[in-house]
Amino acid sequence: MRSLIIGITGGSGSGKTSFIRQLRKQFAPEEICLISQDDYYLPREMQLVDAKGIINFDLPTSIDAEAFTRDVQKLIKGEKVTREEYTFNNSDATPRLLSFHPAPILLVEGLFVFYYEPMCQLLDLKLFLHAKENLKVIRRIKRDRVERNYPLDDVLYRYENHVLPTFEKYIKPYMEDADIVINNNRKFDMGLEVVTGFLKHHLEQH
Repeated sequence: MRSLIIGITGGSGSGKTSFIRQLRKQFAPEEICLISQDDYYLPREMQLVDAKGIINFDLPTSIDAEAFTRDVQKLIKGEKVTREEYTFNNSDATPRLLSFHPAPILLVEGLFVFYYEPMCQLLDLKLFLHAKENLKVIRRIKRDRVERNYPLDDVLYRYENHVLPTFEKYIKPYMEDADIVINNNRKFDMGLEVVTGFLKHHLEQH
């Protein structure tokens, strides 16, 4: 049985991680595999810097797209994939060795999964998580301040100069290509229910 490949994208702070977490709870571990763009960042020394000398991690070029696509293709072929976890420059974190196993449902998540043409061509279903800009800013602040311990000024600078321009140029234009757009201004419960029902029906039929 060939895996059903589902691409999930949306701007930073749109709720992709929360949506995927809830979606995975609806299925047995062996039924669904998640592979994320976040584990394919290029080394820090290979990242581009802006006019102020600040590294811009929010560009398509910040990701090893070839390796990401190649590993998705391996999973489609039924091959196991291993990858060292990316720890977002947290020197206190010890990277884990991640293992990805082929499954009937393969979730491919990331900012640029629609933008990378070779990746996009592999997708059977394209989901786009969307939220108002002010809500995404708040969620980004909470994540980067709490989880990654970034100073507030740094978080706001990156959002205005890196995150927002990238969303407008590399992510938002592809919303029209999505099969399903899930608005997450307050909650995504109905969107989650629809996607879950579709996937369960697919598993039953195959």
